Amino acid sequence: MQTDWGYPDFDDHEGIHLFSDHQTGLRCVIAVHSTALGPAAGGVRFWRYATSDAAVTDALRLSRGMSFKNAMAGLPMGGGKGVVLAPEGGAKTPELLAAFGRAVESLGGRYVTAEDVGMSEADMITISGSTKYVSGLPVAAGNAGGDPGPFTAMGVYLGVRAAARRALGSDDMRGVRVAVQGVGSVGGGLARLLAKDGAVLTLADVNEARAEALASELGATTADPATVLTLEADIVSPNALGAVLDEATIAALRCRAVAGGANNQLATAADGARLQDRGILYAPDYVINAGGIINVALEYLGQGNRAEVEARIARIPDRLVQVWDESEASGKPHSDVADAIARRLIGRG
Repeated sequence: MQTDWGYPDFDDHEGIHLFSDHQTGLRCVIAVHSTALGPAAGGVRFWRYATSDAAVTDALRLSRGMSFKNAMAGLPMGGGKGVVLAPEGGAKTPELLAAFGRAVESLGGRYVTAEDVGMSEADMITISGSTKYVSGLPVAAGNAGGDPGPFTAMGVYLGVRAAARRALGSDDMRGVRVAVQGVGSVGGGLARLLAKDGAVLTLADVNEARAEALASELGATTADPATVLTLEADIVSPNALGAVLDEATIAALRCRAVAGGANNQLATAADGARLQDRGILYAPDYVINAGGIINVALEYLGQGNRAEVEARIARIPDRLVQVWDESEASGKPHSDVADAIARRLIGRG
């Protein structure tokens, strides 16, 4: 019996919801992968997709990743994701955002939204006018919540340091060569933290001016974003969009470890084994990049403050070490081990 509905990335999702609002031009997908641990939490991205099928596939992959991410972070939240298809001209109007909020509200709390690519804290304020199921809103100093980007960067930074310890045997980042693809909120924050530690950075971004400005600030060099991950380096760090690690790019890698904040870095499930075959340490993306969802989830749940957020983010390296230890003991790829742990946590093991 066919169970994927024609989408290979369908993974027994609880629901895929398609919305349109002709008055505002909204077209969006909200995918709910699992609510076993709690409401399906995951941000919404505003992106230009080549086809509607591509948008559905992205929502499926991202929502599954959020189920695993929230479970591995020990959060009482399930996994979901929203994607808004950018209309012709790319206009993101208050009316369109309000319509998305109504779509979220119609699900009655099964999905909780927050910022993702193309969305901002200000956009969450607009969306909150139409739904209470939203996080990532401005908060008072010291409280959990607000822009998740810096917290994601903090977790990725700790994960990169853990990868250096594991792959290079070093607690000192001075002189460690790190190639960073994408220097937006997460990649840029990561680069600044690594620069303070004395890492040797190569930065790349589709916005060349942004990469050059940050490189000038940090004393780093720049590279083409299409080839930066295949430069000779100790660690490569994907922090832009997903599916950047495939058969061709993995064959071209010249590094000891891959540790970055981008979601869904592996193009296919087979790519985890390809990394293992090359002897490259991999930090599963939904483990290393959990800092942002930890922040907005605790905001939504009303649990703890910024100190609690940071304490939970500090546990990310421990979870990575668990994955790497189990992989070493079993001989299975890091990505497969992480998936198995996450599935057990959400009752699908």
